[in-house]
Amino acid sequence: MDPNSTDPTAAPPQAEYIPPPQYPPQPAAGGLSDNMAGALAYVTFIPAIIFLILEPYNKSAFIRFHSIQCIAFSVVAFAIHLVLMFIPLIGWAISLLLSLVFFILWIMCILKASKGEWYKLPFIGDFAMQQAKV
Repeated sequence: MDPNSTDPTAAPPQAEYIPPPQYPPQPAAGGLSDNMAGALAYVTFIPAIIFLILEPYNKSAFIRFHSIQCIAFSVVAFAIHLVLMFIPLIGWAISLLLSLVFFILWIMCILKASKGEWYKLPFIGDFAMQQAKV
Protein backbone atom coordinates (compact mmCIF):
# COMPACT_ATOMS: atom_id res chain seq x y z
CA MET A 1 0.00 0.00 0.00
CA ASP A 2 1.24 3.45 -0.92
CA PRO A 3 1.60 5.81 2.09
CA ASN A 4 0.69 8.75 -0.14
CA SER A 5 -2.63 7.23 -1.19
CA THR A 6 -5.83 8.98 -0.15
CA ASP A 7 -8.00 5.88 0.01
CA PRO A 8 -10.26 6.34 3.09
CA THR A 9 -10.66 2.59 3.55
CA ALA A 10 -6.91 2.01 3.73
CA ALA A 11 -5.50 1.02 7.08
CA PRO A 12 -3.38 3.69 8.75
CA PRO A 13 0.36 3.08 8.60
CA GLN A 14 1.70 1.17 11.58
CA ALA A 15 3.94 3.22 13.85
CA GLU A 16 6.98 1.60 15.36
CA TYR A 17 6.51 0.72 19.02
CA ILE A 18 9.14 2.39 21.17
CA PRO A 19 9.06 1.12 24.77
CA PRO A 20 9.20 3.73 27.53
CA PRO A 21 12.64 4.19 29.11
CA GLN A 22 13.38 2.06 32.14
CA TYR A 23 14.52 4.04 35.15
CA PRO A 24 16.17 2.37 38.14
CA PRO A 25 14.31 2.55 41.45
CA GLN A 26 15.03 5.76 43.28
CA PRO A 27 17.11 5.42 46.47
CA ALA A 28 16.15 6.95 49.77
CA ALA A 29 16.94 10.60 50.51
CA GLY A 30 20.52 9.84 51.55
CA GLY A 31 21.34 7.76 48.49
CA LEU A 32 21.07 4.37 50.23
CA SER A 33 18.02 2.44 51.31
CA ASP A 34 17.66 1.77 55.03
CA ASN A 35 18.30 -1.94 54.48
CA MET A 36 21.52 -1.32 52.58
CA ALA A 37 22.77 1.28 55.06
CA GLY A 38 21.96 -1.08 57.96
CA ALA A 39 23.94 -3.86 56.29
CA LEU A 40 26.85 -1.56 55.41
CA ALA A 41 27.05 -0.47 59.04
CA TYR A 42 28.44 -3.93 59.83
CA VAL A 43 31.32 -3.77 57.33
CA THR A 44 33.52 -2.19 60.03
CA PHE A 45 32.79 0.20 62.84
CA ILE A 46 33.79 3.14 60.60
CA PRO A 47 30.60 3.16 58.44
CA ALA A 48 28.60 2.64 61.62
CA ILE A 49 30.08 5.81 63.11
CA ILE A 50 29.54 7.69 59.84
CA PHE A 51 25.88 6.62 59.72
CA LEU A 52 25.42 7.86 63.29
CA ILE A 53 26.83 11.27 62.31
CA LEU A 54 25.41 11.92 58.82
CA GLU A 55 22.04 13.65 58.66
CA PRO A 56 19.69 11.50 56.61
CA TYR A 57 20.92 8.23 58.14
CA ASN A 58 20.92 9.22 61.81
CA LYS A 59 17.19 9.96 61.59
CA SER A 60 16.33 6.31 60.89
CA ALA A 61 15.89 4.17 64.00
CA PHE A 62 16.69 1.06 61.94
CA ILE A 63 20.08 2.40 60.83
CA ARG A 64 20.89 3.77 64.30
CA PHE A 65 20.10 0.39 65.86
CA HIS A 66 22.33 -1.57 63.49
CA SER A 67 25.14 1.00 63.73
CA ILE A 68 25.13 0.92 67.53
CA GLN A 69 24.88 -2.87 67.57
CA CYS A 70 27.90 -3.08 65.22
CA ILE A 71 29.99 -0.79 67.40
CA ALA A 72 29.04 -2.65 70.58
CA PHE A 73 29.69 -6.02 68.93
CA SER A 74 33.13 -4.83 67.79
CA VAL A 75 34.03 -3.58 71.27
CA VAL A 76 32.89 -6.82 72.94
CA ALA A 77 34.71 -9.03 70.42
CA PHE A 78 37.90 -6.99 70.79
CA ALA A 79 37.72 -7.07 74.61
CA ILE A 80 37.17 -10.84 74.68
CA HIS A 81 40.07 -11.44 72.28
CA LEU A 82 42.29 -9.10 74.33
CA VAL A 83 41.59 -11.01 77.56
CA LEU A 84 42.07 -14.41 75.91
CA MET A 85 45.36 -13.29 74.40
CA PHE A 86 46.95 -13.27 77.87
CA ILE A 87 45.96 -16.88 78.61
CA PRO A 88 48.53 -19.15 76.92
CA LEU A 89 47.38 -22.09 74.78
CA ILE A 90 43.86 -22.54 76.16
CA GLY A 91 42.99 -18.88 75.73
CA TRP A 92 44.44 -18.89 72.24
CA ALA A 93 42.44 -21.99 71.28
CA ILE A 94 39.25 -20.47 72.70
CA SER A 95 40.04 -17.25 70.87
CA LEU A 96 40.29 -19.11 67.55
CA LEU A 97 36.98 -20.85 68.17
CA LEU A 98 35.31 -17.57 69.17
CA SER A 99 36.67 -15.92 66.03
CA LEU A 100 34.65 -18.39 63.98
CA VAL A 101 31.55 -17.76 66.11
CA PHE A 102 31.97 -13.99 65.82
CA PHE A 103 32.42 -14.29 62.04
CA ILE A 104 29.18 -16.28 61.71
CA LEU A 105 27.32 -13.76 63.87
CA TRP A 106 28.74 -10.91 61.80
CA ILE A 107 27.54 -12.50 58.53
CA MET A 108 24.11 -13.14 60.08
CA CYS A 109 23.83 -9.50 61.12
CA ILE A 110 24.71 -8.30 57.63
CA LEU A 111 22.16 -10.62 56.02
CA LYS A 112 19.39 -9.81 58.49
CA ALA A 113 19.94 -6.05 58.15
CA SER A 114 19.93 -6.30 54.35
CA LYS A 115 16.51 -7.98 54.56
CA GLY A 116 15.17 -5.24 56.82
CA GLU A 117 15.02 -7.35 59.98
CA TRP A 118 15.67 -6.02 63.46
CA TYR A 119 17.95 -8.89 64.48
CA LYS A 120 19.13 -8.46 68.05
CA LEU A 121 22.29 -10.13 69.29
CA PRO A 122 22.02 -11.47 72.85
CA PHE A 123 22.74 -8.74 75.43
CA ILE A 124 24.23 -6.40 72.83
CA GLY A 125 20.94 -6.09 70.94
CA ASP A 126 19.04 -4.90 74.00
CA PHE A 127 21.71 -2.26 74.66
CA ALA A 128 21.61 -1.14 71.02
CA MET A 129 17.80 -0.97 71.12
CA GLN A 130 17.91 1.29 74.19
CA GLN A 131 20.58 3.54 72.72
CA ALA A 132 18.77 3.86 69.40
CA LYS A 133 15.67 4.89 71.36
CA VAL A 134 13.38 2.55 69.46
